[in-house]
Amino acid sequence: MALLTSKLDKSTPVPLYYQLKELVLEAIASGEYAVGSTIPTEQELSQAFGISRTTVRQAITELVQEGRLYREKSKGTFVAEPKINQDFIQKLESFNEQIRRSGHRPWTEVLEMSVCQPPREIAEVLQLKNEEPALYIHRRRFADEDPIVTVQTYLPYGLCRGLQEEDWSQCSLYGALDCQEQTKIRYVQRRVEAVQATKSDMERLQITADTPILHFRTVGYTAAQRPIEYSLARYRGDRSSFDVTVFRDMG
Repeated sequence: MALLTSKLDKSTPVPLYYQLKELVLEAIASGEYAVGSTIPTEQELSQAFGISRTTVRQAITELVQEGRLYREKSKGTFVAEPKINQDFIQKLESFNEQIRRSGHRPWTEVLEMSVCQPPREIAEVLQLKNEEPALYIHRRRFADEDPIVTVQTYLPYGLCRGLQEEDWSQCSLYGALDCQEQTKIRYVQRRVEAVQATKSDMERLQITADTPILHFRTVGYTAAQRPIEYSLARYRGDRSSFDVTVFRDMG
């Protein structure tokens, strides 16, 4: 467990905790601190740099909050696996495109595909009437060998029955829906919340009970404002980050 060799500059107005953060990040980027390895303790860093443990703790705590490090009780602080940055919140782009853009290999496992009677809430959102069925697709999606998200999707069966023939291990949902104007999605509404991992999440995403889950509810609409997609996605919070661009109202 190597100590950082750089020095902190105590003559500048840049806070010491921030300088230490930057040194740790540089050590991670250079491979000096590899993914899964421990970093020096607060006491070791305090002594090495001649700064208080409070200053060290602030730097390490922020790196943990930012997902660059993680703590294990009685074991130490470790370098975290880098998060995969995605534009899912603000851009209509396939999972495959986003994962490839981040430098990883995407692939999909189909857990289930069936024609079903959806829950009442979902049937109402999709404007299904008289027990009209839905096409249900449940997928687990990977970046390289790591499962990143599980997605449950409901589509009006009457409009989307032809999608049963698609190879969902390869194709994009929006790409498949684009084949018909009446199913082509023009805009979506998304809601996100942080939830606790369930037993199913732990098994399918290969995580522990304390791993955060980001739960997305997406409803996709056609140009005619017909709801065509209802999806529930559960992302690993320890491997995913999402960018949001907010424009100021200048009125």
